Amino acid sequence: MANGSWRIARTRGGAHLPLVIVAALAVALILFGKAQSSLFDRAREHVMDWMKPVLVATHGPMDGFNRWVGSIGEIFSVYEENLKLKEENARLRQWHNTAISMNERLKRYQLLLHAVPDPALSSVVARVIGRASHPFLQTLILDAGSTSGIKPGQAVVDSRGMIGRIFLAGESTSWVILLTDLNSRVPIAVMPGNAQAIMAGDNSPAPTIETLSQSTQLKTGDQVVSSGDGDILPAGLPIGVIVADGSGYRVALFADQTTTQDVEVLDFKKPPEQLPVLSPKDLPVTAAGLPPAAPPPQQPALSPTLAPVTAPPKNAVKPAPVANKPAPQNGGADNDAPGIE
Repeated sequence: MANGSWRIARTRGGAHLPLVIVAALAVALILFGKAQSSLFDRAREHVMDWMKPVLVATHGPMDGFNRWVGSIGEIFSVYEENLKLKEENARLRQWHNTAISMNERLKRYQLLLHAVPDPALSSVVARVIGRASHPFLQTLILDAGSTSGIKPGQAVVDSRGMIGRIFLAGESTSWVILLTDLNSRVPIAVMPGNAQAIMAGDNSPAPTIETLSQSTQLKTGDQVVSSGDGDILPAGLPIGVIVADGSGYRVALFADQTTTQDVEVLDFKKPPEQLPVLSPKDLPVTAAGLPPAAPPPQQPALSPTLAPVTAPPKNAVKPAPVANKPAPQNGGADNDAPGIE
């Protein structure tokens, strides 16, 4: 029994010895890697450069094979989806024809009513070259800047709807603050009813609705567009639809910032028009057809040496008239003086 126990212990001790050596080598490699991190980085770079042709050659076939494998399960539903797409395409054609006819009718009504047409919008097409998603900032980076006419405050849209606004423009790049950003505030209108509200981002995929009138009742599926208040953004830009939330309502955006590649920057912000100089014909009295008021008469200027003559008051007592007497004789003495004969 003693010999058998000793052999088992000996066998166990021999089995634990390689594990200790491997652990020590692992710790040594970790310490060496931290001390010589640049050495491992250079080695990794050389290995990747050496394997680049192989990776490029195998990426295409492997990607195609993965797509083919992933689409095997969708082969059986292709026929049904094709039928649904044909029906949807037919409905879209009907709405397209309706939109064209309504647009022509709207133009005729504007001509009859002499309505002021909407301002023409110029745009710049740019490409997304970067995305930044921080806890307090969600932005896109575009490859166009001030040299292309991009200015802060302009609206950024894609083929589906509005994405955000330009908040910083360099010479050749610009930054877009997204509608979902915590610092985003956009005036919107909820259709139908044209209910005015403010859409605020909170770093979630669906922004919230703020400053809404208490008498306004929202419904799931209502359309949300830009209202154009303040002449900062053009009115009528599609944004999303209303969705119900546990604490209120949110906006499900049409545009997807994670897949957007090409965007359009709308130039809507126009400089304020300078008022013309007023002329006598532009005065309110003259414009109303009334004769202009005559200027007040001017008083003649008085000499500083002469005092102004004032009329006596009506109730003043007039002095009694004095009789004219002849001039005294004899040296100027009066003959009627008492004591002189």
